[in-house]
Amino acid sequence: MYKTVLVPVDLSHIEKGSKMIERAKYLADTNKSRLTLLNVIPEIPSYVAIELPSDLHAKVVENAEAELRDLVRKHDLPASTKVVVESGNPAGVILAYAEKEKCDLIMVASHQPGLKDYLLGSVAGKVVRHANCSVLVLR
Repeated sequence: MYKTVLVPVDLSHIEKGSKMIERAKYLADTNKSRLTLLNVIPEIPSYVAIELPSDLHAKVVENAEAELRDLVRKHDLPASTKVVVESGNPAGVILAYAEKEKCDLIMVASHQPGLKDYLLGSVAGKVVRHANCSVLVLR
């Protein structure tokens, strides 16, 4: 049914990510789907970045990749699982990656919305509204 599944993982809320990964594993096992774990690092404004060490971004990316690979091992995901770390606006990066890789499904975790989410929209909400493929939201 779904051949290419994108699982965005917020490493700062790994408990939600772990639940999503378990469901993605089940889906991959039953449908022979190809999984991609994606972590998006928000960009730091240039006026702040100039004050930070020049190699900070590279270290953050390296640490995120290592954490995602640990999740692949911890959850016993297929060896074909891709681990991707990108920078930018989380919703925009998720949507662009799904489009570029022709994903059939995006599995995204959501939290209980607060007032700011109703006014601005959460990442999950933006992905649901703008994705060109199916989206499964885990709350």
